[in-house]
Amino acid sequence: MIESTFVLGMTGPTGLIIISIIALILFGPKKLPQFGRAIGSTLREFKSATEHITDDDEESLDTPSTKSSKQRRDK
Repeated sequence: MIESTFVLGMTGPTGLIIISIIALILFGPKKLPQFGRAIGSTLREFKSATEHITDDDEESLDTPSTKSSKQRRDK
């Protein structure tokens, strides 16, 4: 029964509490806000980068490339 609780996909409320307690013990209460800020800024940068990539992809789909328009003129 104990083996079934230590699954890698344990993300329920109990799992989050256990992870929080372990992080508090390992890093202490002074370091946790710094880690939270670092994780938040990293996620923010990742989100903006992925939005920029998807915007570029949508833009390239909307406008034909110069090579394809050049080929159309030659025909």
